[in-house]
Amino acid sequence: MYRQNIGLSVKLNLNSALSRSTKPSTFRCFNALRNPTALRDVNSTFPALNVISRHYSAVSNDIPPSKSPSSFRKFMKYSWKFTWISSLFTLSYLVYLIYDENNPNLKQVPHDKNKKNLIILGSGWSSISLLKNLDTTLYNVTIVSPRDFFLFTPLLPSVPTGTLDLNSITEPLQQIIKRTKGQVNYIEAEATNIDPVLKKISLKSVSVNSSNNTSEKDENENESETIIKNYDLNYDVLVVGVGAKVNTFGIPGVQKYACYLKEASDSSKIRKNILKTIEAASILPKDDPERERLLSMVIVGGGPTGVEFAGELHDYIHDDLKKWMPQIADEIKVTVIEALPNILNMFDKKLIDYAEHILIDETSINLQTKTLVQNVDQSNVYAKLVTDKNNINENQNQNQIIKIPYGVLVWATGNGQREITNNLIQAIPSQNNSKRGLLVDDCLNVIGANDIFAFGDCTFTNYAPTAQVAYQQGIYLADHLKSLAKIDILNEKLSDLNILKQKNLPETNINYNKEIKTLSKKLINYQNSLHGFTYHHMGSLAYIGSDKAIADLSWKDWQTISTGGIMTFVFWRTAYVSMCLSMRNKVLVCLDWFKVGLFGRDLNPRDT
Repeated sequence: MYRQNIGLSVKLNLNSALSRSTKPSTFRCFNALRNPTALRDVNSTFPALNVISRHYSAVSNDIPPSKSPSSFRKFMKYSWKFTWISSLFTLSYLVYLIYDENNPNLKQVPHDKNKKNLIILGSGWSSISLLKNLDTTLYNVTIVSPRDFFLFTPLLPSVPTGTLDLNSITEPLQQIIKRTKGQVNYIEAEATNIDPVLKKISLKSVSVNSSNNTSEKDENENESETIIKNYDLNYDVLVVGVGAKVNTFGIPGVQKYACYLKEASDSSKIRKNILKTIEAASILPKDDPERERLLSMVIVGGGPTGVEFAGELHDYIHDDLKKWMPQIADEIKVTVIEALPNILNMFDKKLIDYAEHILIDETSINLQTKTLVQNVDQSNVYAKLVTDKNNINENQNQNQIIKIPYGVLVWATGNGQREITNNLIQAIPSQNNSKRGLLVDDCLNVIGANDIFAFGDCTFTNYAPTAQVAYQQGIYLADHLKSLAKIDILNEKLSDLNILKQKNLPETNINYNKEIKTLSKKLINYQNSLHGFTYHHMGSLAYIGSDKAIADLSWKDWQTISTGGIMTFVFWRTAYVSMCLSMRNKVLVCLDWFKVGLFGRDLNPRDT
């Protein structure tokens, strides 16, 4: 111990002397003392330092070596660096994408009279997918739709309950148009008729002109005048993507009393009805039958839209309404009516059983399967139970009619064709009066019509009418139309070369045979590249409430993966955010989810 103290004091004195000394020789001596291997050179110059060096070497041998950082500390150190560098890079890339979206392309290629006029009807999944992937410099593109925005329909069931804001899942058409390479014109109108012979479309535009009338009414009150304009539009190539409407199956009362869940306006209507019925029920006595009827929410349709809305409605009731109006929340009943034996019949049987277990046991939603709606009035849904003939009891009536009272009725069943689709079917004899949509070939050409393509819900194909199918059809048709435009350009060039070759002008030095051979080879390549549409099913997703979801995933020829639960709910959200068409929508949807998780849903929004 004494030896070690002497060594340490010597070391301190040496360092102190080193700091006070300004002679180079002194620096050399004391620096050498710190390196024992260099002491031999110093001792020959300064013999008096032999004793000090022996003490210094002894002390150095007694001091234990410093410990190197552990592997865990190294891992945490580099992980932290990687995390903040990755976060900085991600944030920078996010800012760049937002900046790029907010600064549209102002140097678009203008329309040219030598190009074909391409008209796109509709602003749904298939039409917007086509517009985003189409080389708009090859055509004079015009999009016609009464709706001036794109609606992200998979997240529409989250809007009526306030989980998401409607603006977060809509994308203005003008923002999409400005991101294309070529000029795209937009006409806000509804197509009422298509003439496949004259290649002409009849359009109807509706505008509202507000004017102040101070003579008969209050000077602050406005009168709205509706102006309807009808005009025609010619086309060279027509793409029909008008989608479909809700199918009521001709059931009396549905169109008058039920709310749909297909368009943006439908979500606002449902939200208003929910809040009005809750307010009306809250002022009635608890044992009043009218209060019980008002607090009954009925959803007809056990597909993804109906089930997801039922799950969102359950979350709204139990996560938010129960905190502020617990008595009302406990009395609300949610019923899902489905004509088939089970809900979500497009999923695996295990997932169907899991979803029914969650809906019945955890969310207390009443499932009415094998139930056919027969009639709807202002207060009740009348339905018939579908029973198996082999399992009918003696006292059971096969045609038994049940009455289900409701305060809010949401109709989320199959698709029905729009009037313009039916008119086009009747105008083409080869369509054979198809009742379920336009018949198209493998290249999405409307059978029996030249230069008319159709995709999405307005067609009748072997594929399910889903957004996934429509999106892939839009990508395919964009590539197909590009190839057709290239073929037309090459044919025109070959025709011009053949004319020049026949004239055989002496002042030109063009090798016509070589040019014709080169262009002919390119033409054959483009013609061979034409192929039919092939659908690649990526899987199906559905939210079932209580922060749980189910997923039926597949990739090409791989085995299908079926999963459900909380982690699937996280995947459901991640997948839908990644499917949003713009960075604006992705950010707004994530912010809405964060806001609901932090503050809850708004029980009385101002926009209602």
